[in-house]
Amino acid sequence: MKIAVTGGKGGTGKSTIATALAAELARKYSVQLVDLDVDCPNDHLILDIPRRKVADVFRMVPEFDKSKCTKCGMCVGVCKSGAVIQVKGSHPIFFPEQCSGCRACLLACPEGAIREGKTVCGHVYRGKGVVDLVSGEMVPTNMEGVSTVKKAKEIANGNYDFTIIDTAAGIHCTVILALMGADFALAVTEPTPLGSHDLGLILDLTKELKIPCEVVINKHGIGDNSSIMEILKEKGSREFGKLPYSKEIVSMYSRGEPVVHPAVSGMARKLEAMMDED
Repeated sequence: MKIAVTGGKGGTGKSTIATALAAELARKYSVQLVDLDVDCPNDHLILDIPRRKVADVFRMVPEFDKSKCTKCGMCVGVCKSGAVIQVKGSHPIFFPEQCSGCRACLLACPEGAIREGKTVCGHVYRGKGVVDLVSGEMVPTNMEGVSTVKKAKEIANGNYDFTIIDTAAGIHCTVILALMGADFALAVTEPTPLGSHDLGLILDLTKELKIPCEVVINKHGIGDNSSIMEILKEKGSREFGKLPYSKEIVSMYSRGEPVVHPAVSGMARKLEAMMDED
C-alpha cells in the first residue's frame, strides 16, 4: 500500500508524521520510506539513518555553438526562466543555474546552433535503519526537481507492505509527481490561518488526482481547529488523526528519534485496517 504524506504549507510536520508512521508500522510490517522532498530531505536525520548514494540524476542543459550562432536572440525570447540573456550584437550568455531543461531554446534556434548537453542535477540515496529509506536530493542551486523525484520513485519500486512517501510542501510539479500512484494521502496541517488556507489547496489537488485524502492535525492545541473543520466539510474530507504539540514530541524529533505517541499508534492501526480491506 502506497501512502503519501503531504500538505500545502511548509513546516506543518509532514516529515514528523511520515517518519513516525513508518517506524510504527515497521514493528509488524515491511516498510519503505521514500523522502521526495528533494529540496530539503530530512527523514534520514529524523530517523538517524546513514545514507549511501546509489544514483546520480541528470537533466538536459543546452550547449551553444557560437560558430553557428547569428545572434538573432530567438533563444532569449523563448526562455521563460531567464537562463539565456543577450546584449545586443553579442552572443547569448547562458546561466545553467537558472535553466529548467525545457528545451525551448533548442526548438527556437533557426540555425541549429544549440544542442543537448547534460549536467548532474541531483542524487538518490538509500539507507537502512528502522525502515528501508530512499531519499532524493537536488544539487544546490539547481532549479528543477522533477528529474530527481522521478529517479527516486524508479529506485523505490519494491515489494513492501507499506510504502510511505514524504512529499515536499506546496502544490507544484514535484509534489504532483510524488503524489501520483499513491493509494491514499494524508494531508498534514496545523491550526493556524495559513495552515488552514493551504490545506484547502492540497485537498483540491488530491481530488483532482483522484487520490483519497484525509487530514492529520499536527501541533494540536496551539490554536483553534474550527477553520480546519470548516475546510474539511467544504472539501468533503475528514480528520484522520491529531498529534498534540508537546515538549516531549519536540525532544524526540531533535534527538533523531521517530515520534512515539498513542495518536501515532492509532493512525497506524487505521492504515492497517485499510490495507486489510484491500
